Parts: sequence; structure tokens; C-alpha cells
Amino acid sequence: MKWIRRLLLVIVVLVVGFGVVMVWTAQRTERPVGFELARTTDPDGKPLAVGIWYPTQARTWPTTWLGLGLMDVAADAPVAGRSLPLVVISHGNSGGPGSHADLALALANAGYIVAAPMHGGDNYADQSAAGTVGWLGGRTRQLHATLDYLLKTWPGHAQIDPNRIGAFGFSAGGITVLTAVGAQPDLARIAQHCADTPEAICNLLRAGNSPLLNPDEAAKGNRYLPDARIKAAVVAAPGLGFTLGPGALTAVRVPVQLWSGDQDTVVSYATNIQPVRQALGAGAEFHSVPGAGHFSFLAPCGPLAPPLLCTDQGQFDRKAFHQSMNASVIAFFEKAIR
Repeated sequence: MKWIRRLLLVIVVLVVGFGVVMVWTAQRTERPVGFELARTTDPDGKPLAVGIWYPTQARTWPTTWLGLGLMDVAADAPVAGRSLPLVVISHGNSGGPGSHADLALALANAGYIVAAPMHGGDNYADQSAAGTVGWLGGRTRQLHATLDYLLKTWPGHAQIDPNRIGAFGFSAGGITVLTAVGAQPDLARIAQHCADTPEAICNLLRAGNSPLLNPDEAAKGNRYLPDARIKAAVVAAPGLGFTLGPGALTAVRVPVQLWSGDQDTVVSYATNIQPVRQALGAGAEFHSVPGAGHFSFLAPCGPLAPPLLCTDQGQFDRKAFHQSMNASVIAFFEKAIR
């Protein structure tokens, strides 16, 4: 029976050691940040989960798991402050509220309330809406629903300044945020583009036998409702940029900060970011990140995160990059909506 006791001892030591590592690597902030996972509904009446970060005076604990790691936050604590600015985050395809948890924490540390919806039908647990005709328009409406909830129903809504709202979007979330501030993509352009210049999104659409590869069907999805409440946008590696034809960004009148990784093989600069940059012209603050791949824009990974999302090329330091990027995003919002 000694071997059983020894085995149990080893297991206990491993579990305790792993717990220590997880706590030690939890994402932390200088000032206390509160967090809650709220529930509301999307425009179709379906459940919509929303991660919410905010300033608080409560004590934090490194025990809240979200996305790629632990967060040192005060769960469900009271909000501290008045007339606080709000930033809504739109994650990429197959992502979730924790995809950009480090940015959310940094913004909350700087005095912002941050809300990240888990896009229904396009998240790590449910891909039923991805590639459908209503995919992109549905994502945009979910951003509207998130803002409605934060400004009208959320218990801390009275502490939000409704005149100071920004948005951040990555990949599919990037084009989502662009539509929310006035962009009008033409999904009927997808079929020809994928025939001429196949790229990652084309392979995904083909694998799913997407109706978006049929121009007539895809055109039915060209329904986007801009949200005038959003006063500034940060867009990282936006996908489907090739759907933005002449005049598609004419109605975008808010300041935009645009990011691209020069090693991004998932969303290429030439067919996705460049059209946005050229259309916005001097209205966009552009950042090209040397060595960054597509997933380099996701939050730095914890010990249990999947290698596919966490492995960067060469000696690229994702943690250091995010510290710099988060500071730039905060500085942009400070100027644009503060």
C-alpha cells in the first residue's frame, strides 16, 4: 500500500504546485478591478453573455478564470467612480469574452468600464452562425444589444458617461466594429475574391459550405446598423477587409486606430488591412507590429492555453508587445473620448 500513498502524495504535490503556478501567473493590475459575467439577450431574444470589467475599491483575488488564464479581480464587486467612459470589445471568430482580458484589465485600471459580449453562434463553444448570411450583421446587432444593456439595465449604468463610448475589435471583431461605426461591407464580393485570392477565411467558408460563397445569397446579409453612440474605434487585424469596396467606409466619421502584424498569414495586410487604411486615410492612426502574427493580438497565454493560439514566431515577446499596445490603445481612447 506504500506505493498508493506515494502516488497520492505525488498527485497532491503536483496539484498544489500547479495551483501555485496559476495564481503566480494570474493577470494583475495596479489598481483594483472588478469583474462580473452578466447575462442579457441579443436582438433575437437569445441569451448573450457579457464579461464586464470596471474600477472598484474592493479587494481582489487571483481566482477568476476567463479565456486563456486567471485574473486577479474582485468578482461582482461595487463599481467605483462616476461618469466613467465605456469601451465595448468584439472578439474574433471562435473567441470569447476573455480573448482580450489583458486589454480589458488595463482599461479598467485606467478608469474605464469594459464590456465584452460572447458573440452568439460565433464563439469557442458554438460556431452555428459563423459563415451564415446573417453572421456579420448579427455580430453588429449584438454590440448594439451590449451597449443597450450596459447603458439601461446593468446595475452600474448610472456611473457610465453615455457620451464617452469606444469600441475595440479583433479579426472578425475588427470588421464588426467597423460596421458599428458606419462601414458598409459588400458580402457579395467574397465569392470572386476567394476565387482569385484564396486566403484563410475562404478555406473556412468552403469547409463549412457557406452560403456567403454564393454572391446572390451573400448580398442578403448586407444589413448593418451603425451605432452613433460609439465615438472612437480601435481595430486589430480586421478580417473581410476585401469586402470593403469603393465608398464602403465613407460614413465612418469617428477616429480609428488600426493595427496589423507584419507576420500575419491569417489576415493578410494587402487584402484586409490595406483597403481599410487607404479608405480612412489620415483619419486612421496606423500601427504595424514587427514579428506579430494574427494570434499575437490575443491576450498573453496562461499555462493551460492551447499552443495554436499562443505560439508566436521567432523571438516575438507577446507579453511585452501587449504592454505597449495596451498603453497605445488607452492613450488613443484618452484623446478620442476623454
